Amino acid sequence: MASSLSVSLAEQDLQLTQFRNCRVLRNHQLVTDDLWVRNGKIIDPEKVFFDEKLSADQQIDCHGAIIAPGFIDLQINGGYGVDFSFDVNTVEQGVAKVAKGLLAHGVTSFCPTLVTSPSATYHTVLPRIPRQAGGRHGATVLGCHVEGPFINTNKKGAHPPECIREFDEGIKTVREVYGSLDNVQIVTLAPEKRGSSEVIQELSSSGITVSVGHSMANLSDGEEAVRHGARLVTHLFNAMLPFHHRDPGLVGLLTTDNIPKDALVYFGIISDGVHTHPAALRIAYKTHPAGLILVTDAISAMGLAEGRHRIGQMEIEIRSGRAYVAGTNTLCGSIAPMDECIRFFKTASSCSIEYALEAASLHPARCLGIETKKGTLEYGADADFVLLDDGLNVQSTWIAGDCVYRRDQATIVSNGI
Repeated sequence: MASSLSVSLAEQDLQLTQFRNCRVLRNHQLVTDDLWVRNGKIIDPEKVFFDEKLSADQQIDCHGAIIAPGFIDLQINGGYGVDFSFDVNTVEQGVAKVAKGLLAHGVTSFCPTLVTSPSATYHTVLPRIPRQAGGRHGATVLGCHVEGPFINTNKKGAHPPECIREFDEGIKTVREVYGSLDNVQIVTLAPEKRGSSEVIQELSSSGITVSVGHSMANLSDGEEAVRHGARLVTHLFNAMLPFHHRDPGLVGLLTTDNIPKDALVYFGIISDGVHTHPAALRIAYKTHPAGLILVTDAISAMGLAEGRHRIGQMEIEIRSGRAYVAGTNTLCGSIAPMDECIRFFKTASSCSIEYALEAASLHPARCLGIETKKGTLEYGADADFVLLDDGLNVQSTWIAGDCVYRRDQATIVSNGI
């Protein structure tokens, strides 16, 4: 990219860049086509040719690579030694470190996730993680995912039970616990808790995505939550009642017909080869493919060696490639990055390459209602994308049309025109 680095930022924004010799993921298909970018957006080349009568200022030969929308991780607790719920005094630096590290795995947007914590932690941390556009400094911050503390103690997982709360005064309690909802994008709660329906309705009507999880809810509880605005299930199969043929619990939301017809329920699923058996991945995929979202649920130990680390208030240990609450056999988050999860899911489910990539891009974007800007390569969308080889290994990552990570300098060749 030597040619693009030699111009000013203003000139670079106005440059018309053509990515050629590539396969573009568009309309659920990989098509042999060029991708055109200007001013950080994907543009329609026909308008350039016929209306503006311009040719590319810069061509980039992709050498047959796949171009897919940048990946979006809706649930990630940290990584590279950083825990968003514990490192409260250095959270800005921690988010920046993780945002930068994610670029190597094709993630261009994410929701920093806070596990169940004392109220003081939320009051300190949430104001310090604002939504932020991505770039060379790191992936875009879409808003925080607060996973708790309004969850069920019986399905707490790695969440400290002493911090779990009830909806004593409904949404007032929620606001008091979090301090502010300004930087919150997703709230995970247990829908069987008393007062949850009113809270779900209040949160969803204010633009916050409500997810059900860490729960003992039956299917009726889940359906009631959806009728009040919940649209997501947190890490399907994990920290919830197992499927039962007489009451399938929250898993039953994948096939229920007792919710509004326009209510598409999404579900996050961890395909790291540890949290969810390949057969369970296949069941979820074949049952409700439109709602499947790949999430990492990654913790501070992602990218680190085996040993002891932290998640929120609890100490954890990495043994044989798995993360456990220290001294127990309770799983407590993943250490697999998103590109690894995509590859594992593709193999386990035998789905198409297109579907595996959209499960980590288009589906989470649709869940948050940002699918016209993120998770797509349609004209007018943000030019956030990733170049991959046929094995779905990341070659380079781009945000707003700018190369922010490259695995191999020789992979992509830029030719100024």
